[in-house]
Order: sequence, then C-alpha cells, then structure tokens
Amino acid sequence: MRFAIAGLASLTITLAAGAPLAETAATPPPAAAAPAASGPSVETTTIADLLADPATKAVLQKDMPALISYDGLDQIKGMTLRDISKYPQAQLDDTKLAAIQKDFDAAKH
Repeated sequence: MRFAIAGLASLTITLAAGAPLAETAATPPPAAAAPAASGPSVETTTIADLLADPATKAVLQKDMPALISYDGLDQIKGMTLRDISKYPQAQLDDTKLAAIQKDFDAAKH
C-alpha cells in the first residue's frame, strides 16, 4: 500500500511539474502589435473621413472637385475612393487613384 501511495504521489508531482509545460505549449503566442496607422488611403478611408480632415479634403478639392459638389455625396460617404472607382461616372482609374494617394501621402508629411 505504501508503494501505491508513493507511486501516486510521484505521479502527482510529475503531472504538476509538467502542467505548466502543457499550458505553455497550448497557449498561442501573443499577437503581433498592430501596425501603426499609415494615414489616409484611397483603399480604406471612407469619403466621409477624407472630407472631415482638412488636409485630405484639400486634396479632393484639387484632384476631384466634382466629388465635393456631387448631389449624391451623402449616399457615398461610407464608401472609399476605390469603391466608387467601380462606377464609370466617378472617372477614377488606377492611375488617378495612385495620383490621389500620392497627394494624400504628401499632405500628411
């Protein structure tokens, strides 16, 4: 009986000592820090946010004056410039979007 109790005690100590290792192995590594915001983007920043920022609004006034006075502006404020580029009347192709992005980048520096 003493051997059984000693064996159980030894097993308990072994399991207890191994528990942190098992938890460590099962615990996922911490998530990497999120990258710093890179500034306004034709891809991800909404038109409402672009218009709310004086620097990006000035870029839009220069590069897309028709957007500022567009009658349906309230309906597209939740969209990005990339989103509205899908519509021919927006007159936004990849070249124009790249030029606007370059102006956004310059305006923020």
